[in-house]
Amino acid sequence: MIVERIRDHVTYARMMGVREIPKRTRKSPVGSTPRGASVVSGEPPVAAVGSPLAAALPPRSSADAQTALDQLRVGTIGDCQRCKLAPTRTQIVFGVGNPGADLLFVGEAPGADEDAQGIPFVGQAGQLLTKIIEAMGLSRDDVYIANIIKCRPPGNRNPHPDEIASCEPFLVSQLNIIRPKLICCLGTFAAQTLLKTKDPISRLRGRWHAYHGIKLMPTFHPAYLLRNPADKKIVWQDMRLIMAELGLQGPQGPAART
Repeated sequence: MIVERIRDHVTYARMMGVREIPKRTRKSPVGSTPRGASVVSGEPPVAAVGSPLAAALPPRSSADAQTALDQLRVGTIGDCQRCKLAPTRTQIVFGVGNPGADLLFVGEAPGADEDAQGIPFVGQAGQLLTKIIEAMGLSRDDVYIANIIKCRPPGNRNPHPDEIASCEPFLVSQLNIIRPKLICCLGTFAAQTLLKTKDPISRLRGRWHAYHGIKLMPTFHPAYLLRNPADKKIVWQDMRLIMAELGLQGPQGPAART
């Protein structure tokens, strides 16, 4: 286990362009971390977007970002056995979309359709999300879509804290690679998990928050909209805020960066 964690740490650091991790000097107080250094906490290290380490990274092309995502998926996550979801999943649902996207959608966890296909948001809720994205003047190829948890919980139950602790660092790694301008958090559980709050989605949505230095807009999950179609207009209000930040004007507006 220790060897695996060290390997994950070194692999991720190299992937992010770090060649040397600063060491704590004798004058550093115990428990402190040198400026710009990653913290080893038993999971692959992450450099919070907006942190000194992330800010020091050179610009990355979409091709380089895709290579880094592939390395994260294959070289770091691999056939992940880090939590108790591994024995019950069909496959890992890593994420899909533009590696240079300005907008990244984050959901809770894969469902049955996603577990079968290995692609996030492909069921009925995913089809509605696709329509929302298209109404913004974008396509799924313009954005990136991922979940907090990469494996389906049995019976689509909510992820457990230990499962989140094992998997959330990989989402942060994806953010560091893709470097989106905005995150759209889909649903109560995803928003509460990322924002570390118990506030209901009705209170969180409609205003900007931050996650690892990235502006985050919570909104209702597409699955909720399937049951409550009258609230689609509320979600559209949230999408309009995102569109304004990205300079989008809908289907006739300028296209997002690709």
